[in-house]
Amino acid sequence: MTPSHPHTAVIIGAGVAGLATAALLAREGTSVTVVERLDTVGGRAGDLTLDDHPGFRWDTGPSWYLMPEAFDHFFRLFGTTAEEQLDLVDLAPAYRVFPEAHEPVDVPQGREEVISLFDSIEPGAGAALDSYLASAADAYDIALDRFLYTTFSSVSPLVHRDVRVRMAQLAKLLSTSLQSFVNKRFRDVRLRQILTYPAVFLSSRPESTPALYHLMSHTDLVQGVKYPIGGFTAVVEALHRVAVEQGVDVVLGTDVTAITTEGKRATGVRVRDADGGIRQIVADVVVSGADLHHTETELLPAQLRTYPEKYFAGRDPGIGTVLVMLGVEGKLPQLLHHNLLFSDDWSIDFAAVFDGPQPQRPEGASQSIYVSMPSATDPGVAPPEHENLFILVPVPAAESGGHGDLYGPGSVAVDAIADAAIAQLAEWANIPDLQERIVVRRTVGPADFAERYHAWRAGSIGPAHTLKQSAFFRGSNVSGKVAGLYYAGATTVPGVGVPMCLISAENVLKRLRGDSSPGALAEERA
Repeated sequence: MTPSHPHTAVIIGAGVAGLATAALLAREGTSVTVVERLDTVGGRAGDLTLDDHPGFRWDTGPSWYLMPEAFDHFFRLFGTTAEEQLDLVDLAPAYRVFPEAHEPVDVPQGREEVISLFDSIEPGAGAALDSYLASAADAYDIALDRFLYTTFSSVSPLVHRDVRVRMAQLAKLLSTSLQSFVNKRFRDVRLRQILTYPAVFLSSRPESTPALYHLMSHTDLVQGVKYPIGGFTAVVEALHRVAVEQGVDVVLGTDVTAITTEGKRATGVRVRDADGGIRQIVADVVVSGADLHHTETELLPAQLRTYPEKYFAGRDPGIGTVLVMLGVEGKLPQLLHHNLLFSDDWSIDFAAVFDGPQPQRPEGASQSIYVSMPSATDPGVAPPEHENLFILVPVPAAESGGHGDLYGPGSVAVDAIADAAIAQLAEWANIPDLQERIVVRRTVGPADFAERYHAWRAGSIGPAHTLKQSAFFRGSNVSGKVAGLYYAGATTVPGVGVPMCLISAENVLKRLRGDSSPGALAEERA
């Protein structure tokens, strides 16, 4: 055995990062065991079906299929493609925006179409958007080539010619907020919000997100938004299928209680089986796809923690969420697959999430929320003549936010937030009888994320992508104190979101190989 070619590996967590890492290691010839405390794969990319309401199925996690090349690249490493593994549908329009006090705006796919939309709302904004999207595409390309598929174990990605020639531009993008960058170029609040709402995908807010992340507009406005039939459950099933084909052993209903060590080297994990029995799984390397805070502060002794509690004290956990899953009788032509409800002054909404209660926004007042209706595209998620709704309400990342009623008794606070979101949707989307048409309702609260996924401070997505928590500032994917311990997933580099989790898996493999180069692995087996 050499450090770059371990004979055995154990992966903590069967989420997207855990399954992807397992598949890649097994492809290298490593014998891999994945240990998952839940009784299903997927982690936060979960799904919900109910015996008493057959025909309904909800994704309970990710719902936007962006950065399609990240998915396709991953599958090509195994000689297949995303198109072969998934039934992908282009969403056109990409999504509908319900701006407060304005008529709904349908956002199309494609550069020219979006430029025309911007010009129709704010004369002259089309030309400004043309320049903005060119900058976004360039930032996106340099991020893929130099900053995402890398372990930051070498300075070479930072001093490459492609970076050097853009140094002044990159410095400006990193030192300017996304909000300021957009506001300088566009006046209409609707256009500003369309360009800055991707900050939520980064578990952050526009005023704290570096302008470099305007690259996100390249993904949703130019590349467009797709949907895999079957939702992200289908994505998880594809990742699980690939992992099993590579020989990965996935063990469910088994809780990792400790990372075992000999001296300062990882030797495997200690687990508690479903029957309560304790045993050890021995391995040459351990990869934790679990929350980094949980991994470091609960699974390792104090003297072996690279990221102790004091490391997290000054960090931003990102957003918490209340999720509302609804089954609705009758069709809802007022909604598209993806829908965004934006307050006219959403700075108050973000302040309530990140800074605490705001006097300007009384309890139960309207706020900016996201509503997905996958039944608009996928007939398999709701019975005939019914709709499937998924509502995401950003809330503070705090376990005190309460539980939903999906996994046990729900809290009054979460129930009230769900009531307010349903009432807001009914009013803003002109569905006056929405409440009366609901045939099933389930909720998930911040405390559920903390308990079910060991989410640090009940954050639902992962730590915010502020400047101090991006790129190499986000941490390392290898332990600084325990040899043979690596990290993958949304709470480590490169960041939050399903594509980032796939990339984090590849970066574990690069770390094991001693590969410090930037860029994705060669698809040599395609």
